Amino acid sequence: MSAALQIIAAGPGLSLQDYGRPGFLGRGLSRGGAMDPLALAEGAALMLMPAGDALAIEMAGAGGRFRAEGAALLIALTGAPMVAELDGVRLPWPGSFLMPKGAELRIGGALAGSYGYLSVAGLQAPRVLGARSAHLAGGIGGRLAAGASLPCVPAPNPGGLKLVPEDRFGGGTIRILPSAQTDQFSAATLARFEATEFRKDARASRMGARMAQDGGGFSQDAHLGILSEIIVPGDIQVIGDGAPFVLLPECQTMGGYPRIATVISADLARVAQAAPGAPIRFRFVTLDEALAARTAAAKHRKTLPDGVVSRVRNPADIADLLAYQLVGGVISATHDPED
Repeated sequence: MSAALQIIAAGPGLSLQDYGRPGFLGRGLSRGGAMDPLALAEGAALMLMPAGDALAIEMAGAGGRFRAEGAALLIALTGAPMVAELDGVRLPWPGSFLMPKGAELRIGGALAGSYGYLSVAGLQAPRVLGARSAHLAGGIGGRLAAGASLPCVPAPNPGGLKLVPEDRFGGGTIRILPSAQTDQFSAATLARFEATEFRKDARASRMGARMAQDGGGFSQDAHLGILSEIIVPGDIQVIGDGAPFVLLPECQTMGGYPRIATVISADLARVAQAAPGAPIRFRFVTLDEALAARTAAAKHRKTLPDGVVSRVRNPADIADLLAYQLVGGVISATHDPED
């Protein structure tokens, strides 16, 4: 039986994303992939599927309208929480759900964060350079539009699962390491950089996010002679107007702006997920702290399936069932309520 997810209406920033395509930096192509890779792993866990080959629709700011064609579909909603309704019934976020054949899913704007993810069991897309994700800056794939029909498979299970998501949607303190030009900034400038509360600028994309603040810029005269060199996601460039600019998954691969620091891998999704205007501070950590954070993040992703539970509890699994008030507010058809 064939099945597909039909896109009836699409928000402005829908694209298919997996974990990206590493190994092409030398050819001028950054890794790309999901802005929030943890959301892919959460979606796989909620659908009881392996996380290694996860693929989802990434939704920047808002979703769209979708319909199940050919068969019932299994879907999962993760990442930035958005307003979601299935045939008019509000869906809790995050979670996995059975989408009956012909049912319509509506996903509105983000309630927190920036990037929501719609995973569909068996979602299919051709591989290009080893990955199925769109790399918009690199010209691979493109944005999803109304009228697209995405092949998938009939629902392999009924869904109905939930998990407690890691809180990563409000900005906050971002851990950083020294980068190539950190020592070219004065101690006073670095101290001011750490002490400043930035706001994520609305001028953000899959390539990077500008940090806004009310004080002066962070440029120094020594930076005028810097040559272009390899840059990677997480690098924080100080651009021409003195503002810090955090490079994200689809960043360019060469750049000539000085790098004041680099966001550790465990915190990069927090920068991507922060909504415009969200407060962000940067804090230098040691390499050992960064490695420990990376190890903890990998362990968390690996143990996600252990944290998945049913949204409806089975009475047989409730050890203290008799402690609950199972009957209350009973109304009698014959008893006089005045007695």
